[in-house]
Amino acid sequence: MEKILLINGSPNEFGCTYTALREVANVLEHNEIATEILYLGKKPIAGCIACNQCRTTGKCIFPDKVNEILDRLEEYAGIVVGSPVYYAGPAGQLCAFLDRLFYCSENRMAGKLAASVVSCRRGGASSAFDRLNKYFGICNMHIVGSQYWNQVHGFTPEDVRKDKEGLQTMRTLAQNMAWLLKNLQAGREQGISYPQYEQRVRTHFIE
Repeated sequence: MEKILLINGSPNEFGCTYTALREVANVLEHNEIATEILYLGKKPIAGCIACNQCRTTGKCIFPDKVNEILDRLEEYAGIVVGSPVYYAGPAGQLCAFLDRLFYCSENRMAGKLAASVVSCRRGGASSAFDRLNKYFGICNMHIVGSQYWNQVHGFTPEDVRKDKEGLQTMRTLAQNMAWLLKNLQAGREQGISYPQYEQRVRTHFIE
């Protein structure tokens, strides 16, 4: 059975962000896709220190949840990242986690489905949403869309449950993700493999 990892980047374990992610998970599970919601917790998460040790070891030097996910990355066919909106951006704790996770596993992310979900009281959702999608677009992941940008509004989980359009957007996102997973599975069964990429060219805009 395919599995989707949903990352709750809010310090509130069962707050607004969780409410949105839970709506996504419910529809995925209805489509016989396993889900796992990872709560990052309230403790500080170290940011990347550019030591590049992961380039040789495949793991981060900080022994925390980043390495736990790296060890299990092959279990997941896709990732959904959820965050509250802080000053028109994602939570800093979540960004620190994602910076290290994606830097350590850029090539291993290729081919997986991806989506981001943001929760805000009023404004800033679109810029936070855009920031999170940058992780996926640089790693050859397939970004899944919905009927609107993936955002819910409210100050409490109860508010979010009243956001009918926002929750419908979450359900549509999940339906699209389930459909794409089934198509990818059908493609593999027909012998269609993932793209073979050229060797990566990196320039510094001065060559």
